[in-house]
Amino acid sequence: MSEVKGKQSLRFAKTPFILNSASVVGKKEGEGPLGEYFDVIGNDDKFGCESWEEAESTLQKEAATLALGKSGLTPEEIRYIFAGDLLGQTIATSFGLLDFEIPLFGVYGACSTAGESMSLGAMCVAAGFAENVLTITSSHFASAEKQFRFPLEYGNQRPMSATWTVTGSGAYVLSTQRTHVKISGITTGKIVDYGIHDSLNMGAAMAPAAADTIAAHFTDFGSRPEEYDRIITGDLGTVGQEILFDLLKKKGYDIENNHSDCGIEIFDAKEQDTDAGGSGCGCSASVLSAYYLPKIISGEWKKVLFVPTGALLSTVSYNEGKNVPGIAHGVMLEYVP
Repeated sequence: MSEVKGKQSLRFAKTPFILNSASVVGKKEGEGPLGEYFDVIGNDDKFGCESWEEAESTLQKEAATLALGKSGLTPEEIRYIFAGDLLGQTIATSFGLLDFEIPLFGVYGACSTAGESMSLGAMCVAAGFAENVLTITSSHFASAEKQFRFPLEYGNQRPMSATWTVTGSGAYVLSTQRTHVKISGITTGKIVDYGIHDSLNMGAAMAPAAADTIAAHFTDFGSRPEEYDRIITGDLGTVGQEILFDLLKKKGYDIENNHSDCGIEIFDAKEQDTDAGGSGCGCSASVLSAYYLPKIISGEWKKVLFVPTGALLSTVSYNEGKNVPGIAHGVMLEYVP
């Protein structure tokens, strides 16, 4: 039987495996340092669609189709989909995955949705409720700016603390079939509120949640940072990374030597003018699939803690003067010989 670890974690006895994955990104992401690793790079960020929102739905549809194809599975062989995005009522997911006709659990964890969907999918497979599930999430720079901040036509100036929402999607097939990567455990995050009000400083809003989840993971599993080849956060950027380091050191953990952040890796901040780095649901989902997962598959890395981070705000809460709480979900990935 799977084991409850501490207050927030699970270790799986019947281990779910990552059968395969896929990444689809926009033109700017393809021009960044990781461009050669993504499965598909769009030349037009509207992906031939009439609206930004429809384009984001296309991202999910393409990523899901590619992940299934790489896994050698048909839609009929997928028991459930766990998916979500940043848009109101998760419309990118609803319209993007409509034609697959697969039972869907729509989830929302803001930019932590990749970790949340993988956690729920892994629990489902580990419990014996499905042989194969699909987890997927996406974001789009223009649709996110339109909803949360300003339409692109406004041309507002961005502060250096701002992060650039990634146009991208990552899809994962979790399965009972043995592969070289297993999800050995998860640590579910709590809502953490440090009183941040600035919607253009997501790193500061999310870093406390990342620190809380990572520390909880170490406590629950009785582990130390040096046991992991890499501890990967989702989209803290350069600002959030510094805060994360400081908060964890106060808790007795130093992760500076083996930490990476998907938001820092996906762009060349100076050359591409992306300020503090990348963010959005599609950031961690696409970077894990394209860049980090192959390092585990090859055995270069044996143990990785993947911690996507999310800022739990809406246009309503922000305009009403509410804080921007954060949340982070940890997924422990291990190499299988």
